[in-house]
Amino acid sequence: MTPLKVIHIKPISFLLNLEKSPTFCNSAKGDTLVVWKLDRLARSLKQLIETVEKLESQDIGFQSLTESINTTTSGGRLIFHIFASLAEFERSIIKERTLAGLSAAKRLGKVGGRPPSLKAEDLMIAKALLKDDNITVEEVAKRLSVAPSTLYRHLPGGRSSLDI
Repeated sequence: MTPLKVIHIKPISFLLNLEKSPTFCNSAKGDTLVVWKLDRLARSLKQLIETVEKLESQDIGFQSLTESINTTTSGGRLIFHIFASLAEFERSIIKERTLAGLSAAKRLGKVGGRPPSLKAEDLMIAKALLKDDNITVEEVAKRLSVAPSTLYRHLPGGRSSLDI
């Protein structure tokens, strides 16, 4: 029986580091990559399936301890693909529901997103204050409780864009 190889890789950089890992490079046919949970292997379903397929193409098995999935057996491969199909189906249903909710809200006149930080009257006050050369953009922003970058976004060119 061959000794168990343990690889500790951060999940976010897993795919980038998988082939560069010295332990993985020394992996032989018949080895099995074991993870605690599926989400430790990949960030998305697509990435997970691609990773497992890449492992299978090199005759390396995959096993998830929490979900009890082992792709070295035909039953394990079946369960993996069923889980993957269900997850993809769930994702498409969530997308459909989200789009339906957004279109219903739009029909009712609801506007999504973050409310504007500067109203029209705030912008008029900012322009009036900026006409005074002694008042800085930072002071105007502080007075209106916004960041200076917000003023610059609403007034491209800053003070020079004002009609003085």
